[in-house]
Amino acid sequence: MLKTKSVRSAINRKGDGVRILVTRIRARGLRASRYDVWMANLGPSERLLSAFQDGKVSWAQFSREYRKELYLDGPIDRRSRTIKNHGQKFTLRLVKQLATAGRVTLLCNCAADQQECHRHLLRRLLLSNRV
Repeated sequence: MLKTKSVRSAINRKGDGVRILVTRIRARGLRASRYDVWMANLGPSERLLSAFQDGKVSWAQFSREYRKELYLDGPIDRRSRTIKNHGQKFTLRLVKQLATAGRVTLLCNCAADQQECHRHLLRRLLLSNRV
């Protein structure tokens, strides 16, 4: 089972299963106890996220670019200095397999009710046959 939540939402250890933070940057003051593992490479690049938050790109553009970023080959140091190794296919397949075997919750810093959030795009991608 694969679901999404805000990292600030109430923790349900039994219902959430493995809690995976999927953001490039961990929010200031966020305790590591709020998630089980941080997979920064599954978050959008800082450049793309900033462009969306500043209104420079639409949600549709953000969605397309984020999907492209998930499948980039090789290093993306110029686009995101946080991530040095971009082994996305392995990571995506791992998360998909974990969700097949048990409960997995994808977490990010967006509000719980925010629909225009990459965690929802990532969930749809993982549930599709494109991984």
